[in-house]
Amino acid sequence: MQRLFALPLTLLLLAQLVLLGLMSLAWNALAVLLYLLLPRELGLAVGRKGICYGYRAFWAIAARIGMLRLDAGVLDALRDEPGLIIVANHPSLLDAPMLVARLPRSACIMKAELMRNPFLGAGARLARYIRNDSPRRMVRRAVQDLQRGGQLVLFPEGTRTTQRPLNPFRPGVTLIAKLAQAPIQAVFIDTDSPYLGKGWPVWRLPPLPIEFSVRLGERFAPAEDSDALLVQIERYFAAGLRTPVQPASAQPRPLARTSQGR
Repeated sequence: MQRLFALPLTLLLLAQLVLLGLMSLAWNALAVLLYLLLPRELGLAVGRKGICYGYRAFWAIAARIGMLRLDAGVLDALRDEPGLIIVANHPSLLDAPMLVARLPRSACIMKAELMRNPFLGAGARLARYIRNDSPRRMVRRAVQDLQRGGQLVLFPEGTRTTQRPLNPFRPGVTLIAKLAQAPIQAVFIDTDSPYLGKGWPVWRLPPLPIEFSVRLGERFAPAEDSDALLVQIERYFAAGLRTPVQPASAQPRPLARTSQGR
């Protein structure tokens, strides 16, 4: 049946991504003006909430269409907790939107070139997201943001997962935790779908529906030996992943049906 309707289903799936792009463009156009008018702290709060509720609206629309399903309600328990680092595995391009949609006080660390992206840059600057152009400056800004009561969303793999069970973790997150004396909350993103994983073309139709679920893992206290803590967290994630996705170059498996998410 899916083969019979492959073209219309592909177009419908692409239309949802186009909608996300248009929503991002509209918000970023407004963010340019807000960045100039609002004082820093107010702009930060408005910027982060704007991104959060924009992504939440996208996921609500996607749920009504039924091709993209996300169950991330467990993140609501974290939404008002200050000075928290949230780390997650990184199976797809949709990971940041699915986490940030539930965390209105959170910031992300972004590649410097994305700050010039018309879909992301102005909104990220308004929300005072953190650039990764200088490791020392990145760590300092992340620590300052956490100490002011912000949250930090990080993907320690550094890029989308390309090997099973996950890519080696890059240093930084445990050093930030140590300097800010901030706990690290592990979050697992579970999916059987390879869609928008590393190397998966956006126009290639995956098994439907595309289902993501988010669950909370353990919380790790900052440690004096940040390197040892990084190894511990990486091993914890490798052991705790339920449904590691095959690399996009591999033959995709049939989508396992799970309970319908939110």
